[in-house]
Amino acid sequence: MTPEHAEILSKINAYAEKTLADIDPQKTPISYQLEKLKPVMEEIAKEKGMSVEDVFILYMDLASEVAMKAETQFQSELRDSGLV
Repeated sequence: MTPEHAEILSKINAYAEKTLADIDPQKTPISYQLEKLKPVMEEIAKEKGMSVEDVFILYMDLASEVAMKAETQFQSELRDSGLV
């Protein structure tokens, strides 16, 4: 992940923490969640000269990358502790 990508992910995640703080992500449709994130994605798109769609795709890719790294780390810790 590049520093620019890390900055974008951080900005969206910080916005999400404030905007989506009162919802249950398991019970709230993803379309609603994404609609709530649209203002920050529009802002980033304007700053970076990208389309909102490209910012959304980048966000999803970066979030997947972070989730995959976290899962790999978790599995490694389980193996190291002898639980797997």
